[in-house]
Amino acid sequence: MTGPDRRRDAVARLVRTRRIGTQEELLSALAREGFRATQATLSRDLARLGARRVARPEGAFYEVEGPAAPEGKLALRGLVVAVDANASLAVVRTAAGAAQAVARAIDDARLAEALGTIAGDDTIFVAPSGAVRPRRLAARLAVLFGLAAADAQAH
Repeated sequence: MTGPDRRRDAVARLVRTRRIGTQEELLSALAREGFRATQATLSRDLARLGARRVARPEGAFYEVEGPAAPEGKLALRGLVVAVDANASLAVVRTAAGAAQAVARAIDDARLAEALGTIAGDDTIFVAPSGAVRPRRLAARLAVLFGLAAADAQAH
């Protein structure tokens, strides 16, 4: 992982775990963790991460969406029922009506093993990228959503 990638990971983690209201606060938090960045670099990092500043009753602060946020990942875990695979695709079964949200989380996770998703109401087809075998992709998805091995049946 490159230095800029490590810095962006730190930015994402800080924004997900703390209420950071200004870029100055974020620069200070990064400095405490040993990262040096300018305000312009930080602005580019925030844009690349899809971060946005939101106003809530408890104040204005930055948010980064995606399944990597612990509370987001835990919320989606209950929606994924099973993960399976055939010779060409991984298939994710969800609670009724949840496939779109889960597919978005898979896309947002930017897994190297996944080329893309197609979601219906309770089923998602996930195409493996490159030479990745569907079973390997299914196993990765099972880990992402915290499924036990028995729930991730790769055929």
